[in-house]
Amino acid sequence: MILVLDNAVDGGYMADEIVHFLPDARAYRYPHEDGDPSLDDVDGVVTGGSEVGVYDEPDQPWIAAQKRFARRLVAEGVPTLGICFGHQILNAALGGEVVDSGTSRLQLRDAELDADEPLFDGVEPSVPVLHSDVVTELGDGMEVIGRADYYEYFATRHRDRPVWSVQYHPEFTPRIADEYDDWEAADDAFEDSTATRTLANFADLVESSANES
Repeated sequence: MILVLDNAVDGGYMADEIVHFLPDARAYRYPHEDGDPSLDDVDGVVTGGSEVGVYDEPDQPWIAAQKRFARRLVAEGVPTLGICFGHQILNAALGGEVVDSGTSRLQLRDAELDADEPLFDGVEPSVPVLHSDVVTELGDGMEVIGRADYYEYFATRHRDRPVWSVQYHPEFTPRIADEYDDWEAADDAFEDSTATRTLANFADLVESSANES
């Protein structure tokens, strides 16, 4: 089973869409729960997006708790995928830096994704992004596996642990785009985006890890 950390403070930040694209998953409403979720029977973890920033920790005490939880996932070798805010908090938890770039992006962007990275198998370079915060310094042990013209640390992975993170939203599809008023209307290329393959690939990596253990 894959546990999806829903990091929305006020609701509606696509965690249910992540669950939709995974074969066996459930959401955990992290900001509204008392403590970390149990990892019993959990094969992998996805930590999703949020409307708040990693730097909002003073006003959002759950962020400090999730940083500790992220370090535990890394230490215990639990297969983990960070998405958007999840990408940022994984790097921040490991000593990296996250800042507000001052530019909000809600659009398709082209990315250079490492061709030999299994997480990106079948993923075309045009992917949906919804963010203004960016990672400006990698966390300890993290290395770059994806770049964009405006963003050096667009996707990362841990060099020793089964931990990956992406700035884009693989769960964001044309089916829900109309719910986001600020989304920049795209041409038919959005229909051809294969970003959701990221989630299928992660599920395969989780299964492989479980079979090896």
